[in-house]
Amino acid sequence: MKPQNLLAPLLIFAVALMLFSAGCSKKQTEQMQQAQTNPALLNPNPDELNAQAPDIFKIKFETSKGDFVMEVHRDWSPYGADRLYFLAKNGFYDGVRFFRVIDDFMAQFGYHGDPKVIAAWENLNIPDDPVVQSNKRGYVSFAKSNLPNSRTTQLFINFKNNSFLDEMGFSPVAVVTEGMEVVDQLYSGYGEGAPRGNGPSQAEIQRGGNKFLNENFPKLDYIKKAYIVE
Repeated sequence: MKPQNLLAPLLIFAVALMLFSAGCSKKQTEQMQQAQTNPALLNPNPDELNAQAPDIFKIKFETSKGDFVMEVHRDWSPYGADRLYFLAKNGFYDGVRFFRVIDDFMAQFGYHGDPKVIAAWENLNIPDDPVVQSNKRGYVSFAKSNLPNSRTTQLFINFKNNSFLDEMGFSPVAVVTEGMEVVDQLYSGYGEGAPRGNGPSQAEIQRGGNKFLNENFPKLDYIKKAYIVE
């Protein structure tokens, strides 16, 4: 076979390889993105963890649906603001999925993509704060259980006025000041988590992290990067 006759198949193979690589790259970026593990999140320094946050600060969230900004007010929820400042400063929410999005209610997130980090924070609870703001549309509170002092890393953003949560002790710590229309578009097709709905159970997320979510709930929107706006 003449050399020029070999050129066409080689070019076709090269183009196919480029297209395949581009497709894989896009899939990895948009659907298979894994949270990077900051060593500070596996073993947080107690002094930094308990340091006081600024009175007011902003966090920008770059997500798969677009960007939004929340403004954190320490006088609304001091313990919550201090915790949120540490988490945002150390990249905790990078790669994190919006795993529980309920239409006309709220969007919840806060499980790190690495199960080792999830385990490290499981018992790093913060004390409850008094409720001084209401859970209105766009306001952000830490998720918690029915037990006292059970807040750790999970947050939720209210889609509407959910003032009934005030009496349950959910203390707003921030409010979305830019991009609430982005929050409104977060994928909600999976609904409530198992066993009540078709979404992921929190126990499964704790065991498998983003790997489990990517494989079983690929349509979930996610945070590409979250950082404090100076």
